[in-house]
Amino acid sequence: MIAVSNRAGQPRRWQEALREAITDPAELVEVLGLDPALVEPARRAAERFPLRVPRGFVARMRRGDPHDPLLRQVLPLDAELVEHPGFVPDPVGDLPSAAGPGLLHKYAGRALLIATGACAVHCRYCFRREFPYAEQLAGASRFEAALELIRRDASLEEVILSGGDPLSLSNSRLAELSATLDAVPHLRRLRLHTRHPVVLPERVDSGLLDWLSSTRLPVAMVVHANHPAEIDATVAAALRSIADRGVTLLNQSVLLKGVNDSADTLQELAERLFDARVLPYYLHLLDRVRGAAHFEVCEEEALKILEALRARLPGYLTPRLVREEAGQHSKTPVAQ
Repeated sequence: MIAVSNRAGQPRRWQEALREAITDPAELVEVLGLDPALVEPARRAAERFPLRVPRGFVARMRRGDPHDPLLRQVLPLDAELVEHPGFVPDPVGDLPSAAGPGLLHKYAGRALLIATGACAVHCRYCFRREFPYAEQLAGASRFEAALELIRRDASLEEVILSGGDPLSLSNSRLAELSATLDAVPHLRRLRLHTRHPVVLPERVDSGLLDWLSSTRLPVAMVVHANHPAEIDATVAAALRSIADRGVTLLNQSVLLKGVNDSADTLQELAERLFDARVLPYYLHLLDRVRGAAHFEVCEEEALKILEALRARLPGYLTPRLVREEAGQHSKTPVAQ
């Protein structure tokens, strides 16, 4: 259990930290001592995709540095409003793969449940930044329909809880979902894709840990860290406590210009992740979502970075370089 204290010295509940996330660009700029000229461009970009970042994540950023790699992931920029050919609202083909409200079925044997539209942080490169959650969410009134589709498809062996971020749901709601899935005999695995343990380690409380070890389904948790500065001591402790409950921990990163587009950075990230009992899994080329073109690293440069990582790291610490392509039945390897 991770107990981050509030000002009164009492253990801080994750809901409190979530409510206190920074959503005003002016406050973010002020807290970090940045040039006030950044505020108005940030506000313009935030009208399309709002700013949201937990204060604990902001505390890991360098004051006065507009190029800080953690800040770059969350600060809205005017560059997001420039249209670029090939950058579209649904770059990975989520909507054509919808099997029903909140249920995506892209890959054989696996179905993805959009459990919530809420996230602790709004990453500016998010491939679902324009996803129609109001129409597609498998909320309380629609979950039964999604579950019935899962029950009827005996080819499904794994359900992936996604969003948004599934750990935005309460422990009781997660327990309710997993108990229902536990009762589906052909399911063999439960997977969660989440950024919470990295950006909001307070979320890893005793109730969450108890839930992770209570389901009959083996659990794989895919977390999302892009830069070694994201893995501080509190985050590492949260991740280790999850691993202690028998959860398989993997990490997905996105290759981002100005954030982690160097072998030195990704090597350090891999080593910090392994120290926290997380295996590097995928290094994604940018999903070409509208508003994120300024993050793109070209394939040629990505391959050079991967070659350098392979020369420095053992195979189990070298992530697979992939891209996701709409309509394909799996991630597409960029290098063998």
